[in-house]
Amino acid sequence: MTEPTDRRPPAPKLAERARTIAARGGRAALLPSPEGTATAAGPVARISPLLHHVHPCGAASVLLPDDHPLVATAWQAARGELTAMLEVADQAPVRLREPVRGLLWITGWLRALSGEKARAEVLAIAEQRPDPRLLDAGHGATVLRLNPLSLVLADAEGTGSVPADEFANAAPDPFHQYEDEWLRHLELSHRDVVGLLARHLPEHLRGGHVRPLGLDRLGLRLRVEAADSDHDVRIAFSRAVTSAAELATELRKLVGCPFLAASKNAS
Repeated sequence: MTEPTDRRPPAPKLAERARTIAARGGRAALLPSPEGTATAAGPVARISPLLHHVHPCGAASVLLPDDHPLVATAWQAARGELTAMLEVADQAPVRLREPVRGLLWITGWLRALSGEKARAEVLAIAEQRPDPRLLDAGHGATVLRLNPLSLVLADAEGTGSVPADEFANAAPDPFHQYEDEWLRHLELSHRDVVGLLARHLPEHLRGGHVRPLGLDRLGLRLRVEAADSDHDVRIAFSRAVTSAAELATELRKLVGCPFLAASKNAS
């Protein structure tokens, strides 16, 4: 199914895709290093934080209950830090057999914060992402900060390490805040449009169940759920788009909108 690299439709660069996953939020799991997993009750595996947030610099903040074993371990760790990894999963907005579209892994040094440092961290998060759960910081929940040593992204476009400076300089996709709502609307209310988009698929995939998977400034992604396996296909726009109006024009081109063709002929 995979096309030669030089024939693949253009996609956002690795750092932009990583920033987009970080900005969406998604589901997160904190995986502490072995020194952070030993407790009287046994090993601590994947931890679901009360809240997580990835900053533009690549550092991450997590909120854990005060009585979580990892909080005590963090306070007692040598140098006040322990190594950990935060995994952020990019979930598809429609029901799929395999709902995870991409994974961002941030590995680094985890430190528990208190006092002014904790308050400053909460304010920094609130400026970008107001959330009522932040009010629990210092009132039953502890703020921890993960300072990154490495960032790695894996998605349908490929897997690679993201340099911290490239991550910081990249911007999330301009449609990342609206993508989920648009794709769910397409899935639930415009199955006819999805059918028209399917004409861009390779012929051997057109018999599968076609679902809207993703949308960004360079194109649309479809998931084909076939009997044997799933296939992700990117359909490129004719140009990069930055506004809802430009996006609507490109989508009309892809479905072969007759009104768009008529307006072109008239001009």
